[in-house]
Amino acid sequence: MRYGALAVALAVVAGAVITVAWPEDKGSKDAPSDRPKASQSASGSPGAEGDKPGGGPGAAAYDAATKGVVNPSKRQGGTLKFVSTMDADSWDPQRGYYGFTWNFSRFYARQLLTYAAEPGAGPARLVPDLATGRARVGDGGKTYTYTLRPGAAWEDGKPVTSKDVKYGIERAWAADVISGGPSYLREVLDPKSDYPGPYKDKAKDKLGLRAIETPNDRTITFKLPQPYRDFEHLLAMPSASPVPRAKDTRDKYAQRPFSSGPYKFDAYQPNASLTLVRNERWQRSADPVRAALPDRITLDIVQSPAMRDAALRAGRYDLDVSAFGVDASQRAGLLGDAKTKAQLDNPYTGTIRYAALASNVAPFNNVHCRRAVFHATDKRSVRTATGGPEAGGELAPHLLPPGVSGSEPDYDPYGTTRTGGAPDLERARQELKECGKPTGFRTTVTVSDGRPQDVAVAEAIKASLARVGISAKVERLPFAEYTTTIGKPDHVKREGYGINLMRWSPDYPTGRGLLEPLADGRRITPRGNVNVALLKDKALDKLFDTSRTNQDAGRAESDDQQINHKVSDAAAYLPLTFEKALIWRNPRLTNVTTTSAYGGGYDFVSLGVLR
Repeated sequence: MRYGALAVALAVVAGAVITVAWPEDKGSKDAPSDRPKASQSASGSPGAEGDKPGGGPGAAAYDAATKGVVNPSKRQGGTLKFVSTMDADSWDPQRGYYGFTWNFSRFYARQLLTYAAEPGAGPARLVPDLATGRARVGDGGKTYTYTLRPGAAWEDGKPVTSKDVKYGIERAWAADVISGGPSYLREVLDPKSDYPGPYKDKAKDKLGLRAIETPNDRTITFKLPQPYRDFEHLLAMPSASPVPRAKDTRDKYAQRPFSSGPYKFDAYQPNASLTLVRNERWQRSADPVRAALPDRITLDIVQSPAMRDAALRAGRYDLDVSAFGVDASQRAGLLGDAKTKAQLDNPYTGTIRYAALASNVAPFNNVHCRRAVFHATDKRSVRTATGGPEAGGELAPHLLPPGVSGSEPDYDPYGTTRTGGAPDLERARQELKECGKPTGFRTTVTVSDGRPQDVAVAEAIKASLARVGISAKVERLPFAEYTTTIGKPDHVKREGYGINLMRWSPDYPTGRGLLEPLADGRRITPRGNVNVALLKDKALDKLFDTSRTNQDAGRAESDDQQINHKVSDAAAYLPLTFEKALIWRNPRLTNVTTTSAYGGGYDFVSLGVLR
């Protein structure tokens, strides 16, 4: 699961799709031949030299960047200024796991594939990046072959080769040296953990991972032991970024990654600041994804959300890198003023807020007792506790947020959409009778003590359940220990933690990718357990297996829907809200659009600035 909360950009204006073409160059620093003159607006929109954002197509308006491109422009130059209250978990592409880290890393790290910069809440679409196209798939879905683009170069001018891609991926096996980051590629390519990683590799070239073949510098083939439908999504993660062996500084690589993208590290002070400057060896003709409009990119880390929001409103920064959203104390004022409201967007974060009902804690071993909680919970009060529609999000009728394949806007198994989130107390009481608890029962709701908003949600659930005789005690667990504590099934049972409040966001935008960690009974572990509900269903496990290996693209959406329906029927995870964030964009930003691929924030590599 990623923390917190995805070529060309498409602007949707009045039902028409407008392509914003990035400028062609003659070498990365030359001005494009079609660069607009001072009196001419790029693509007929604000943002060209001498222009200021104004009305018309692409103009700034509330939530406009979730539906189209705000201020589309080809203008190059200036400094793009980010601010944050936290540093990346790691700038090493193989180690980073925060959503904003993945998004930001695309400035300096490329992959074979990435996600298209397309507005809207639909699932992010894979497009070629370093590769010339999508994979040539063979052997029943066990082999994936790519050809690398000519012209892709490192910051020292050397070409990016297939061996660089292989070596970068192999670094993920060296978890004892460069800990962190997703483990999917290790699990899929080397399920028996036979490969020791490049630092212990006895091969002379340190490229001994047999599952990846590099017959020449521009061809790379992945050989999977078993088909894996979502494999290309794994290759779009930064953990699949190339790294030149000669530049690998192991555990110090995060201090100064070597660039294959349009920008390179200039200066970095951990937990303080980061500056990127242009990589002069990058060629626009070899990169169809990145606009690379600013000359410099900076990130400053400040002490508090209040300092961050004040600096953003004062214009000292362009946007918050984390996209967590403006502080609660600022929301009413920003939304209440028409001018400031026009600079706000309200995207989905791709995160589902839910409650896991632990089936090893009586009476939640009975599905009817679980359904009683589903019907008794007032989701309206829960959303109010999270900050309302803008900050709290949309009422969730099921577990798949918009932007994840398999999410169905009309699927409403427990009447959440139909009732507007109101509880069905009569149905809840009927379920209590069927589970043998007609007068209710006692249970405990756990919540992280470090998040006041989550505590308010727990109290709202407690109040809801009391109306049908379910007495819930809210137990606050230390923030730093929360997931560890509820990840121990025996401890959960011993303490009687029946209802456990959680959030989850997928590492890649497919229904199976989101639900398999939560609902595959074979993944239950004594420690670090994610399937907190302890959902065990052989039919559901079989669906996961079928979906994982099925190579029929036409059936992928259907597979994800079936899995979601099966999980909903089990009433093991109570969906609460599809989270949203209220985020600020500086009026001087150009090419602003949100993306569903990296936690709902802006597509960083498309951005430009008015100087």
